[in-house]
Order: sequence, then structure tokens, then C-alpha cells
Amino acid sequence: MPGPPAVFLDRDGTLNVEVDYLSDPDALVLLPGAAAALARLQSDGFKLCVVTNQSGIARGRFDEETLHRIHERLSALLAADGVALDSIGYCPHLPPAEAGPGDRAGYVRPCRCRKPAPGLLADAAARFGVDLARSFVVGDALRDLDAGAALGVRGLLVRTGKGAAEERRAHAAGRAVEACADLLAASERILALARG
Repeated sequence: MPGPPAVFLDRDGTLNVEVDYLSDPDALVLLPGAAAALARLQSDGFKLCVVTNQSGIARGRFDEETLHRIHERLSALLAADGVALDSIGYCPHLPPAEAGPGDRAGYVRPCRCRKPAPGLLADAAARFGVDLARSFVVGDALRDLDAGAALGVRGLLVRTGKGAAEERRAHAAGRAVEACADLLAASERILALARG
């Protein structure tokens, strides 16, 4: 029997207001409609899996303990609207080619989890026995869509965060992407596709 479908969600610029290297839990603000979007998806049986690059750890901007507090706030804000995330996966790494003098050596290394690599998505999918053919990835960057594509997962770009600029970049390169105004619009599109 096939497993459940999932929506793999980028965090910054998709779920919450984009903040450069968000390091203060109190500065995390949900984007309008984000909680409602997730509630709709969850009620339709989708697993909700956050997959986020957090190179601020490697860059010494904040530590993993702070990131956990940020994610506790994210979970609490969503819980207030009846939404429970199924998982939050993050990549703390930085590729050696992008490293600078102040970076934390233990986190500067090649990895399988930094998007556009699909490791975070693959790990969440394995954990829940996800049916990838019925799943989606939603993010504000082309690398989010690329991570999904590596696993055969359909991607939707949101125009919040960096998304509008990423859509222009894709079009300039002749790349077709499916874009939605925001996560709420993306959830409506996902539900329409899922229901055929």
C-alpha cells in the first residue's frame, strides 16, 4: 500500500518572513496565510516536512541550540492555529568553496543535505514512508525545486521571500517553473492537483 504524500517546505521566505540569517526566535514572523495553508494540507492527509538550509550555523551567526529555539517558536505559532509539523530538517553546513575566515571548521564540508542536494527530503520521506509521486516541494528558491526534482517530486515556487527574483532568473535562463503568489495559493494548487 502506498504511503502518505508530503509537502516539503522551505522555511525562510516560504513559511516565515525572510530575515537574513535569522538568529532571534522572537524575530520569526509567519507569512500571512501560511498557517491556514498548512492546516488545509494537513487536513487532506499531507505530511508537513520543513527542509531548510541554515548555513548561518557554519558561518558562526548562531548555534544549533538557537536554531532549535527558533523552530520551537515556529512550531508554537503554528500550533496556535491547529497545525503540527511532522518534521523539521536542517542543513548546518557550508561547502568549502564558500567558506570564509570566520566560519566554523566542523561545519564546512561537502554534504548530501544542503539544497539543491535532496538529502533532507530523502530523509523525511524515508522516515514517514512518503509516496514521492504524490508529493510536492514548495519554496522561494530554485534550489528548493531542484532538490525535489532529484527525487521526482513536483515543485512550486512561491513569489514571497526571494521567489519573485528567482522566477525572473529562471525565465531569463529559459527555465519553466510553476509559481504561486504565496504558500496559501500553493496549497490551493496542490489540493486541486491531488484531487484531480
